[in-house]
Amino acid sequence: MIQLKSPREIEIMARGGRILGEALRLVAARTAPGVTTGDLDDLADDFIRSHEGAVPAFKGLYGFPGSICLSINQEIVHGIPSPKRELREGDILSIDVGVKYQGYYTDGAVTVPVGAVPKESERLLAVTQEALSAGISAATPGNHLGDIGAAISAVVSRAHLSLAKDLVGHGVGLEPHEEPQVPNEGKPKRGTQLVPGLTIAIEPMVNLGVAATRTLSDRWTVVTADGKRSAHFEHTVAITGEGPRILTAA
Repeated sequence: MIQLKSPREIEIMARGGRILGEALRLVAARTAPGVTTGDLDDLADDFIRSHEGAVPAFKGLYGFPGSICLSINQEIVHGIPSPKRELREGDILSIDVGVKYQGYYTDGAVTVPVGAVPKESERLLAVTQEALSAGISAATPGNHLGDIGAAISAVVSRAHLSLAKDLVGHGVGLEPHEEPQVPNEGKPKRGTQLVPGLTIAIEPMVNLGVAATRTLSDRWTVVTADGKRSAHFEHTVAITGEGPRILTAA
């Protein structure tokens, strides 16, 4: 069941979303060769918990062991942080953060370069960020979920890249994952209509190679089937009468 949020609830989510946005910015700024994903996980955990009423939403969620997800290169989502995983020059790192604040959830992600990266990785990051912006722009009252997916997939298709198969965005708010699913592909005017009060996580995950994915033996980390790199950008967005409102901007 889709759970629409009141203006008061959206304001609470926006406060939590600002904490999330600052956490993403902090972790991105500390990302460098020689830093471990465990270091970055500790940094995010400490920062989020320093705000009264806020906790890392992913810690223990469905049994996940980290406070945030940190996915390197061909890892698309759900990478497990570890003090033994050291970042190297030329890597790309997807940083996925969830915050629970005063009972409400927000979700956001960015992918950042570790030092200097190959040109194709720079382009991958730019296209994925552009796809997210296009999806958000389509999230207006009266449009449908299909309009969001169509906008995202048009950007990715023009760039001759692939959307990660079977991975989608979702509703978010009272729970970390709510209805509806928010696919990254679709047809205009198809699917659930967007109405004020709907809060959704829009999150294109774009691959340099094929769309196919697989899950590693840790049962969490989803990687590209061909081992090529992937990028992930995400915002929690509220549908309002004035248009889409990004709740997870720093």
